[in-house]
This record gives sequence, C-alpha cells and structure tokens, in this order.
Amino acid sequence: MGEKRVGEGGFADAFVAPGAGSNKRLERIEGLFDWSRFEKLLKSVRSKKGRRGYPALSMYKAVLLQQWYGLSDPDLEEALGDRLSFRRFCGFSLSDETPDETTFVRFRAALAERKLTAKLLAETNRQLERHGLMLKTGTLIDATLIEASVSRPSGVSGGRSALDPDADWTRRGRTAYFGYKAHIAVDQGSELIRDAMMTSAKTYESEVADALIQGDERAVYADKAYEHKERRRRLKARGIKDRIMHRSHKNQPALPHWQQVRNRLISPIRANVERLFGTLKRSYRYRRARYRGMQKNQSHLHLLCIAMNLRRAETLMP
Repeated sequence: MGEKRVGEGGFADAFVAPGAGSNKRLERIEGLFDWSRFEKLLKSVRSKKGRRGYPALSMYKAVLLQQWYGLSDPDLEEALGDRLSFRRFCGFSLSDETPDETTFVRFRAALAERKLTAKLLAETNRQLERHGLMLKTGTLIDATLIEASVSRPSGVSGGRSALDPDADWTRRGRTAYFGYKAHIAVDQGSELIRDAMMTSAKTYESEVADALIQGDERAVYADKAYEHKERRRRLKARGIKDRIMHRSHKNQPALPHWQQVRNRLISPIRANVERLFGTLKRSYRYRRARYRGMQKNQSHLHLLCIAMNLRRAETLMP
C-alpha cells in the first residue's frame, strides 16, 4: 500500500522556537547530499501490501543515526520519540508517529536480503567524488578481526557454532579468534572508505585483495600479507604503482637492503588505515559483530562505512 506521509507538520510544530533542537553536524550532512538518489535505490524496500509503511528514506536515515550514536534498536526508538534533531533529520514532524524497534529490525533485514547497502555505499562515494573529496592518489588495503556475536564453540578451536555457522576461527600469534574479518579499501589522503568486504576470520587477506583494488587509483598500499607476484604484475600492467610491502621467503634469512628501505617508506602510509580501524572499534563499538550470519554482518559493515564517510565528508567540506 505504499508509504505513510510524514513531515507535513501539525499544530505542535507551530509552537517550536526557531533553532530548537538544532544539530549543526546533521544539518550539514543533510545539505551535502542529494538524498533523492538514495531514495531511488531504496524503493524496493517499500511495503507493497498491508498497512502503509514508513518512508524508506526516513528509515535509512534513522539507521545511520543508529551507527553514529551507537544505539540499540530500543534506544533508537526512544531517541526518535524525544529528540527533535533526530526527527528533523529523518523527516518526521512532532505530530508524526515514529517507528518501533521491530520496524528497524525488518528494515535492516530487507536491506541485507536485497544487498542494497553495497549500492548505497557506491552512491555515497559517487557523490563524494562529485564534491571532489575522493582523491584517488592511492588505495590503502587492510583487514581487522571482528569477534562473533555468539559465544565461542566449546572444546578445541576449530569447531563451528550452530548459532552462527558463518563465523570461523583464526590465530594471531598464540591467540585464537572466533568470528569474522572486515576488509576495507581506504582512499589515501581523504581517509574515505571506497569499498568493504566481510569474510569469515579464517580467510587470508590476500584472497580478497584484488576485489578491493578500485582500478582508478594511482597506487596501492598494503602490508606484506598482500604480497603476490601475480598481483604485482597486474598492478604494473594497469599502470598502478605497486606499494605492497615485501616479506621474506623460504631460504631467505633476511630481506635485501633495498626491500627493507622500501618497507620503511611504505609502512607509515599504509598504517593510516589502522587509525580508521581504531575509530571503528572505539567510536562505533565495532569490536564485536552485532548480528549473526554473513549476509547481515556484511550489510552492517557497509552501513558503518557509509556512516563514517558521511561524517568524514562533513569535516572535509569547507
């Protein structure tokens, strides 16, 4: 039956003082983007039967607020009920009914099932590029471990979880981890996220590296885990500078001096992506997966990347 009409205002809105509930950051983000482009991508999420649903764009903006402010679904429901700045950002007037927590669950599930978050991230980045914020001087590639939302399987590491069969094990040194691995490609200089992939924790970084190379950057920076002769050859053939660190191989006790020097030059540039991971884990509380299953966790990773890019754009724009 389509969507509810919201944002038309009512008697209560007439008594709100100008500037009440102002949030300059949200207002700047609102003004930087053509939200109608996102609305078109979200049209398949609209209700086609039953009672009228909330506008998909309003729901999408609410889910972005959830990422920025670290809100649970009940907290988001409550915040939309009493925070004027949140209501305005999402397009709700004071007289509009706002979604409950179950509605948010269903909306996120619909985004994941339709694989829309990848398209929403791509549209975000197209608009960032039009603003001249995507520099493309280089792409920094790296990955970080994310603990599963479920408890670790009991017994020897290597067992699977019946609650989340997509999660898996890996080791870092002597420490065992159970969960997922978030792989990202970051634009050098702007620190905007160009692409992101979720895999199980056991997936080796190099296995997905080629999918993160954009093809229009001037260089690719990565640590020694990404070294591969064929990858170096392909980068050269495409005219992309190879800035992947070298690692020692069997029967090679130490790297040649020139490779050691090259690694030292690349390392501080490549390491900038680790600062972004720090922001994800501290500010966005992303040390642990919020959902079960690859599909939902991939969708959530995209939403986090979109949220980070929108906030980054707000600071980069004059």
